Amino acid sequence: MPLKGNLRDFAFTQLLNLVNLARKTGSLIIDGSDDQAQITFKEGKLVYARMGKQDGSLASVLQRHKKISAAQYRTIKERGSQMSDKELGLLLINAGYLKQEDIILSLQQYFLGIVRQLFTWSEGIFHFDLGLMPPEDKITVRVSLENLIIEGVRQSKEWEQLTDEIPSLDMALKFADRPGNNLRNVNLSVEEWRVVSYINPKNTIRQISRATKMNDLEIRRVIYGLLQAGLVEIIRPEGVALAAVAGRQAFPSQNRDEQRSLVNRLINRIRSL
Repeated sequence: MPLKGNLRDFAFTQLLNLVNLARKTGSLIIDGSDDQAQITFKEGKLVYARMGKQDGSLASVLQRHKKISAAQYRTIKERGSQMSDKELGLLLINAGYLKQEDIILSLQQYFLGIVRQLFTWSEGIFHFDLGLMPPEDKITVRVSLENLIIEGVRQSKEWEQLTDEIPSLDMALKFADRPGNNLRNVNLSVEEWRVVSYINPKNTIRQISRATKMNDLEIRRVIYGLLQAGLVEIIRPEGVALAAVAGRQAFPSQNRDEQRSLVNRLINRIRSL
């Protein structure tokens, strides 16, 4: 019987568990609302993953994981555009730029990152293709699924809690009107400061997510922490698009006093680090 259905009825972690127990070989194809994912297995092990809109080339993966610089990435794309991933990998190893384990680890992290994105997909049409394997020029890895399944179950529970607290990303945020609410007295992470810099009734959470390059789970985690700390409130957006300034982040605000206040708080916080 072919394995196909909707994630609404059969969770992604359940699919991984089935693949693991049956030691299946082939590719799981999932068509979501905005993208398509391909997760390939060999005898129940994860060997490859691809997200449709992402650049999954080896050069891009290595640059994303800081194994090569942006300048090296551009040179590879310009001079080695016809080179396969396997050829590029051998070239980098033989030239002494990278070790084999650097390449394998980077690919593992990239593939696992795609799988972790799928833990947040609650809907999508899937089917398992027994004959579909990665292209011959792609480098594969071998990752056991047991720990990944456990992580997925935990993340799914976290996702349920976060979506209960923050059901829509099309809402906006504002700083809580609370006496003594001073960002200088709060230890925020780098990700939290990035989000804070965009908080304004005009910006939806989805726009902030795109501006900070955070996925749905990451932005919800950050905002949940800010909500629990009493620093922000969820409100209806004013409907104005997120301001964008080329080459730097914008600090959109309703008035100059609010803008100066936020900038001063950020500067004082940075100085205190």
